Amino acid sequence: MIKNRKKKNDKFIVGIDEVGRGAIAGPLVLGAAAGYLNNKNKKFLTRVKDSKKLTFNQRLLWYKKFKDSDLNFYCVFISNNFIDKYGMSKSLKEGVKRLLKKIDKKIDLVLLDGGLKAPEKYKQKTIIRGDDKVPFISAASIYAKVKRDLYMIRMDKKINYCFTDHKGYGTKKHFLLIKKNGISKVHRKTFLKNIVKK
Repeated sequence: MIKNRKKKNDKFIVGIDEVGRGAIAGPLVLGAAAGYLNNKNKKFLTRVKDSKKLTFNQRLLWYKKFKDSDLNFYCVFISNNFIDKYGMSKSLKEGVKRLLKKIDKKIDLVLLDGGLKAPEKYKQKTIIRGDDKVPFISAASIYAKVKRDLYMIRMDKKINYCFTDHKGYGTKKHFLLIKKNGISKVHRKTFLKNIVKK
């Protein structure tokens, strides 16, 4: 259900970003921040920063603030198995499609971070480094990153790969654990094939 109500000329905007594209373990997560482009949302969004410029705790604070805002947030997880089977390009495309399907509202404009594309029926704009330039995308990026990080922290409790430290990205520590323990059920095997050989 959409939180805020439309005033006469307000447009309903959706910002989309993904996280986990360069990881070697865990899902790809796409997030969306959606709402009317009214004064209240504009004021709230002016303070939002690119998720890459925030610490984990700072992102968590924003995540909590999002619940009390007039924006609506959505996310989808594309599993490591889907990525292994279909590749990253199709995974991104599928993620955007699933995400927009969740939004039960007439969308006036979809703003996407570089490399992402929505189905042709949507009016859309792709912005290179959009997570740094466009607040709707920045908010979506924070939301997706927190969702993915929390998932990887839960995974860390089940399997010993120190995901709390590196969240599934290819750090030296991560590779040493792969060498010691082998590949886990959450690793992206197609990404690791050549790395493991080396």
